[in-house]
Amino acid sequence: MSLTITVIGLGQMGGNMALTLKAAGFAVTGSDVFEQARSRLATQGLPVVAPEELPASDVYLLSLPTSAHVREVIEQSPGLLTLAPKDSVIVDTSTSDPQVSRELAENVIAAGLGWLDAPVSGGPKGAASGKLGMLLGGDEATIKRVMPMLEAMSAKRNHVGGPGSGHVVKLANNYLCAAHLLTTAEAVAMAAKAGVEPAACLAGLNSGSGRSAVSEVNFPEWVLSERFDSGFTTGLMRKDLRLARDAAEQLGIPLPLLQAVVDAWHGNADHPADSDDFNHITTPILARATQAEGNQ
Repeated sequence: MSLTITVIGLGQMGGNMALTLKAAGFAVTGSDVFEQARSRLATQGLPVVAPEELPASDVYLLSLPTSAHVREVIEQSPGLLTLAPKDSVIVDTSTSDPQVSRELAENVIAAGLGWLDAPVSGGPKGAASGKLGMLLGGDEATIKRVMPMLEAMSAKRNHVGGPGSGHVVKLANNYLCAAHLLTTAEAVAMAAKAGVEPAACLAGLNSGSGRSAVSEVNFPEWVLSERFDSGFTTGLMRKDLRLARDAAEQLGIPLPLLQAVVDAWHGNADHPADSDDFNHITTPILARATQAEGNQ
């Protein structure tokens, strides 16, 4: 493969993406501020460097927690605006603030670099198997240039507009996912209280218009199984919901249902805790189906 790639951020998503790209034949280097993360990937055969040792690459693939981390990597430390070779491309797979992404994209392009926001879905499993979904915000020429990398990482790719657009649609997606977890849990709890087994209820929902990825995947995979190991935390979903709410406010569009979902996810900071799997938001709702009549 002709593209050289540096992956910055070696958590569950970034680490698995780096290993997938290496297995596909790309020259990949990984970097993370945490030595433990670098060591973990090094034991799996990935060349790793400290942030101050980043190599010259065709692509810098970012997998970071927040927009603030993305800004820091681009503008401050290690400072890709000055460090990255001209014509290299920064690809941000994080779920970031669209307004910040547009601002960063403008600065990146002005510095002679390419920009692509490419938030992903599919979790660590999708990252490890190269079957992520990607929402692309940027220009066609940049997408075409890095397409071999995108094809190795993802099963589905949608170009949704210019810089920042990928992050807008990702926030819209996560808002719907968060809402579907609440509504599906309430529907299943109602049916269970009426004597219908949750699995039977879901089978019925999934044969009708009420189905969603949450009812088809999340509930059987992580909720009913009680595994709760999707790799995505409640804290990250709460962060994404706040970003979606803030984006709507910046646009001056009132979205009362979005605000209701934000409030529901922030109603109790301890149950679930930020560190818990995000599917745990269903647990207290489903528990209502087994409450004694006198406690209702």
